[in-house]
Amino acid sequence: MRNSATFLAPLAPAILALAAVPAAAQDGAPPAAAPAQPVSVEIEEWTVPWPDTRPRDPFAVSAEEVWFVGQRGDYVARLAPATGAFERIDLEDGAGPHNLIVGEDGTIWYAGNRAAHIGRIDPATGEIEKIAMPQEAARDPHTLVFDESGDIWFTVQGGNFIGRLATATRAVDLVEVPTPRARPYGIDVAADGTVWSVLLGTNKLASVDPETLRLTEYELPRAEARPRRMGITSDGRIWYVDYAQGMVGTFDPADGSFSEWAAPAGSESRPYGMAVDGDDRIWFVETGVEPNRLVGFDPASETFVASADIPSGGGTVRHMHYHAPTDTIWFGADTNTVGRIALD
Repeated sequence: MRNSATFLAPLAPAILALAAVPAAAQDGAPPAAAPAQPVSVEIEEWTVPWPDTRPRDPFAVSAEEVWFVGQRGDYVARLAPATGAFERIDLEDGAGPHNLIVGEDGTIWYAGNRAAHIGRIDPATGEIEKIAMPQEAARDPHTLVFDESGDIWFTVQGGNFIGRLATATRAVDLVEVPTPRARPYGIDVAADGTVWSVLLGTNKLASVDPETLRLTEYELPRAEARPRRMGITSDGRIWYVDYAQGMVGTFDPADGSFSEWAAPAGSESRPYGMAVDGDDRIWFVETGVEPNRLVGFDPASETFVASADIPSGGGTVRHMHYHAPTDTIWFGADTNTVGRIALD
């Protein structure tokens, strides 16, 4: 079933920049590099017409087409930012969609988090195909990402797996994480094809070799760390935000080194949604403050270069998607909005 409607204009945009502030490294030493120039951002939000449905994880296909899921409303929906029109595709009751991604052919893939499947939707017809998990333990597919071949890698948080779905054959491989209750969460694929994930239930990262499916764990410097989301810069470094202690950090697979910096709000920051932009800047949202606050970090200068409150308050911004052609970052918020961050 499909329903479409046009609703309210976007909430008033917020345009803010932060004077560049050198970030304090974990050991307290000042950064060696000169501060970067501050970055201006403009944030707009659209109120989703289906109340209290937790719209989240928007994926921009173009400036005119953005898809997202309603985690509590069991739907996938499309937003046309220029007009504010929303169109909805209903899923089965209890699907609990957690995340979606859109292929180059327009096919929508979503994680049926509460119904142990990955769904495939033909946007032209609304036809839904469900690919079941091959093991009962893989009960909660979580976050999806494409690799270069168009196959999908995904995390299974409670089930403690990292998985791969071959989109052509629908075959699913599951790789169990050795650490019990590791809670694999954010996921991304490096340029060399290596799959990386953060393990929220512990202080570790994980990588998976796509050829052998061998999984390797890497322990963060602090036992108390709980990495939640991640991204990869063009130099191959793995970036993560530590939800438990309010840090942004990086791991260099080339030499095994870690570097970390305290987020502006410190231990109460609760950084959650995160993205890497086309200039290799790190963007994350501090969800431990009200309203939620967007923060930009420049790795080259080790400087915080932007800060802006989420206009609706945010509630919690859980995931973000960078759309390179428009240099924008998209997010969903627990205030029942979908938002766009236009970068300077």
